Amino acid sequence: MSMLTPPEMGGPYRIKGTKYPRMRRNRRRRKVLAVIGAVLAVAVVGVGTLQLVDVFAGGDEEKSVQAGKSEDCRAGNAGAKSGEGRTPEAPEKTGKAGKAGKAGEAGKRGKAGRPAELPAPARVEVNVLNATTRTGLAQKTADELEKRGFTIGKVANAPAEYDKKVSGPGVLLGAPGTVDGELKVLGTQLAEAEAKAVERKGAVVDLIIGDGFRGLAKPAEAKAALKALAEPSPKPSTCR
Repeated sequence: MSMLTPPEMGGPYRIKGTKYPRMRRNRRRRKVLAVIGAVLAVAVVGVGTLQLVDVFAGGDEEKSVQAGKSEDCRAGNAGAKSGEGRTPEAPEKTGKAGKAGKAGEAGKRGKAGRPAELPAPARVEVNVLNATTRTGLAQKTADELEKRGFTIGKVANAPAEYDKKVSGPGVLLGAPGTVDGELKVLGTQLAEAEAKAVERKGAVVDLIIGDGFRGLAKPAEAKAALKALAEPSPKPSTCR
């Protein structure tokens, strides 16, 4: 009888020899551990693949674009301070043509190359013409414009090419040189009017009243429009 066998145990339960009996490991536990290891391996491979895809799909490209924009903003600011990037001025012309070109440029620009200021309403001469069948409309409109500071020229019926042919509120006519000046100032009094440049000389403009005319803009609205026209809001910068 082995020393490991209690005395009271005998027969078939007796342990013979001097070695411990071997205990078999649970096969189910091995399978569970193998499955867990395989899942972890797949997860690690998936994360690595996503990182590679992000790199090759443009993750670094977006960073480089943002860096390029910042670099452009810095370069633009530096160029504005140093004078780089400005369009070189053309050499001065000589003779009568050169003087005329220089005078025209001076008329468009003020001091230090700034755009010329818009004309005040008192400097805008307006012909008020009636293209409708309503009598007295031109004179009434001219009186209101005069109260608002405009200079009134001719008050009459519209010419044949516009008479009873304007369905909208009105049409503003002026020489090409008045498009960015006199016509814009007059347009603040009748925002719905259509502005047109015609072949003529001088700075006098026409207000042709159409069938859709229901009166000039309210004084407060016209005043606000004039102020916004004289002091436009600066465009927001994309540089930070």
